[in-house]
Parts: sequence; C-alpha cells; structure tokens
Amino acid sequence: MSQAKKAFANQLLLFAASIFMMGLYSGLYDPSFNNYLSQVHQLGEVARGGLEFPRELPGFLVVFVFTALAFFADSRIAMLAALIVGISLWGQGFLAPNMRMVVLWMLLWSTGAHLFMVLKSSISLRLTVQGQEGRLLGRLGALEAAGALCGMLAVYLGVSHFHFSFGVIFGVAGTFALLAALCLYLLDPKPIKRPPHYLLFKKKYCLYYLLSILFGARKQVFLTFAPWVLIKVFNTQVQTFALLGLIGTVVSLGFRPLLGKAIDTWGERMVIFLESTILVVICILYGFSLYWFSAQIALVIIMICYIIDQLLFAVTMARTTYLNRIADSRDDVAPTLSMGTTLDHGVSMTIPFAGGIIWALFGFHWVFIAAAVIALLNMVASLFIPGIEEERLSNRGV
Repeated sequence: MSQAKKAFANQLLLFAASIFMMGLYSGLYDPSFNNYLSQVHQLGEVARGGLEFPRELPGFLVVFVFTALAFFADSRIAMLAALIVGISLWGQGFLAPNMRMVVLWMLLWSTGAHLFMVLKSSISLRLTVQGQEGRLLGRLGALEAAGALCGMLAVYLGVSHFHFSFGVIFGVAGTFALLAALCLYLLDPKPIKRPPHYLLFKKKYCLYYLLSILFGARKQVFLTFAPWVLIKVFNTQVQTFALLGLIGTVVSLGFRPLLGKAIDTWGERMVIFLESTILVVICILYGFSLYWFSAQIALVIIMICYIIDQLLFAVTMARTTYLNRIADSRDDVAPTLSMGTTLDHGVSMTIPFAGGIIWALFGFHWVFIAAAVIALLNMVASLFIPGIEEERLSNRGV
C-alpha cells in the first residue's frame, strides 16, 4: 500500500471511530433523557412540552451558527461540536441541580448535536472514493447504528443489573463524545467551500416546505409525548426504553433498505400516503388503547406503536428524493434541504408546548387526536406529489 493510500485509510479509520463513538453516546443518552426529566426533576406535561423550545432552538439556528463558524476547517467544527456534546452531558449528569441548569446544558448539547449532524455527511463525502459515496455513507450509518445498539444494551444491562444512576449514564455518554472529539482533532482539516446560498426559498418547492413543516409537527408530538405517555401513564423505566430502542434499531437495519426499494418502485407519493395512513392508526391506538383494552394489552399495543413510529421516521428520505427529483439544479438541493430543516425546527419549537397544555386540560388522548389530524393533512399533501410516470411524461413535454 502506498503512503498516500495508507494515510487516507488512517483518516477514514479515525472518522469511522468518531462516528461509532457518537453512536454510542446517543444510545446511552436518548433512552434515558425522558426518564431523567420525570424521575429527577419531576416535570409535568406542560413543562415537558415547553422544554422542547430551548431543546429545538439550536436546530432552528444551526444554519446561522454553521455560517458563523465556516471560516474554520470542517473537522475542526465537527471536533468542537463533539466537544460541546461531551462537556454538556457531563454537566447534565453532575452539575444540574435545578431546571435552569438543565436548560443551560441542554442548549449546549443540542447546539453540538445539530452542528455534528451538519458536518457528518460532508466529511464522509470528502473521505470517499468518487463513485462509492453511497456505499460509504451506508457503512458509516450502519457503524453509527451499531454504536447506538451497544449504548442501548449498556443502559439496559447497567440499569437492570448494576443500578446505574443517570449521572453515570450521562457521564459515560459524555466520555464517548469527548473521545470522538479527539479522533476528529486528529483528522486532517479541510477548509469549507462556501455555497452561494445556505437557505433557499422557491415557489416551486412549496410542497416540499409544507411536507417539512408537517413532518416537524408530527415528529415533535411523538418525540415529546410518546415516551411521556409510557412514563407517566404506565410507569415505564429506563431499561424498557433501552430495550424498545434496541428492537427498533435492529428492525430498522432491514426496514430501511426495503423502504428505499419501495420509494424507487412506488414513488414518494404512495410511500408518504401509506406512512400517513399508518400514523393515523398509530395515533388512535396511542390515544385510546387504554380505554378499549386492559392495561397490560394497552401497554403492549402502545409499545408496538412506539417502535413502528420510530421506524417511520426513516420516511424522511422520501421527502429528500422528491426534492432531488424536482430540483431545477443540484445546487438547489442542499440550501432547500436546509430551509426545510429550519422550517421543521421552527414548528418543533412551538408544537410541544401546545401539546402539553392540551394534555393538562383535556387528557393525553387529545394530544394524539391532534397528531392524527396532522397525519391526515400530511396524507392530503402527499396527493399533490407527482407520480414517477407523471414526472417522466412532464419532462418529455407530453
């Protein structure tokens, strides 16, 4: 192996290690966060909904933060992001005696996590051989999923058998993020090429923007209140969420390739329409299973719905392929995706607070009735997506 190829392989190995460790941190942190808020800080449903505003604010602002830091090299910004994640998790685990400090550490964590998501794909693409981009992205995604699986397994075993505290879980998660930052520091830095637009709004892409807004609303209802129902209504513990996460992640390894084939075969319209239909059913079962079945059966149904909903988040790739199919040029795709993400997070900041108030005044089932309405709106919007054959005929001028 030549010296250049060996150096390239070492760079790729360092980046792969950082991806695996970031997966490990998320596998430890994600299943534990809602139980931490409930058990340590005794949050109610209104406060839990309101907490999503500061939690999602960095996602809304990430494109502006990234623009401000763009004079740094790509791996340096990614290193900074992982460093922020690691420090904030240690702070949340050991230096958060009240909600004010929780919010502070959470803001830092969210900023780092969203920044890393922005840089992850671009660094991956510059470390791959031309023509093999998809293969490398798939392998790195699988590596990140493997890290998350290991983290979830560690939470399940640690809490079930060794009585890990939230401080220990968050501290270990933060350590893996700090190790990822070290790997990223060792990467050769490359200056960022500034695109002509960071955000792009065109009338032609209005349906994509609408789908992004509806996805942001639907996503945040479930991210916030689906686990909250299990915690507050069924007293579900951390190890159970880790187990549900393990099941969902394993199933997704087979589900995602099948979903990709379905998008290519049936088109985005059919896939998003089916997703919306399934979501309506999930919302109804989530809201009313406890009224229709015994508590034990209702819990099983809601856990199954929880896993299916996690799988359906992958349908966001259909929105991406739809945009890619209708874009006027390749240069439009990235800034339009950024605009969609910004709109998504703008909705994500406000919807949960309203959901918390609805829960407090009328009961949790009304939150999921509202989510079902959002799914129905998404279903209607999907009907305006041109089918693959329609697009081909339009391009031929028929």
